[in-house]
Amino acid sequence: MKRNIGGIDRILRLVVGVALLGWGYMNQNWWGALGIIPLFTGAMGWCPLYLPLGLSTKKD
Repeated sequence: MKRNIGGIDRILRLVVGVALLGWGYMNQNWWGALGIIPLFTGAMGWCPLYLPLGLSTKKD
């Protein structure tokens, strides 16, 4: 698994993931569980959607 997420992209994903989880918890809404996706991809540094699109925000 080659990393394809750069620094700023990774930080934004982590912040958005935590914010969505917090929003879902505060509003008792299951849609907040979607925050797991950006949180996981940000923590791993790898986005499976970038592969078929040929994208990468990581500098070589």
